[in-house]
Amino acid sequence: MLHVFVDADACPVKKEVYRVAGRCGLDVTLVANAWMRVPNESWIALEVVGEDLDAADDWIVEHVQPDDIVITADIPLADRCLKAGARVIGVTGKPFTEDNIGSAVATRDLMSELREAGEITGGPAPLTKRDRSRFLQLLDATIQSIRRKHAV
Repeated sequence: MLHVFVDADACPVKKEVYRVAGRCGLDVTLVANAWMRVPNESWIALEVVGEDLDAADDWIVEHVQPDDIVITADIPLADRCLKAGARVIGVTGKPFTEDNIGSAVATRDLMSELREAGEITGGPAPLTKRDRSRFLQLLDATIQSIRRKHAV
């Protein structure tokens, strides 16, 4: 059955995931390094993993199945989940796909090198209303696409 996994520690779109998953009758598992408050719903689970650097990523990759949906801003995690057959959506509403993950990894590596060299400071831009809207649209479209694929 279709399941949504959320790389939850810094995820800014958890409420949007709850709304869409609740409407569509999907189970959601939030994976985090520390406890966080989640709605008291039987279809929402919180999995608290150790504080190791990649503990949440490793847990998600170990549990994700083909055509599950993973919500993350973490490009290496997105790459691993795509290889496992999952669908991956970035928190700004942009999909990670086999076609774009290579350039996303390369851009991430370049930006990391520039930050290490002191050329770039600061983090990502704050999420906008447009980002949230794009995320909601893509999540809904992805769910419908998976359901159509399995209805055949």
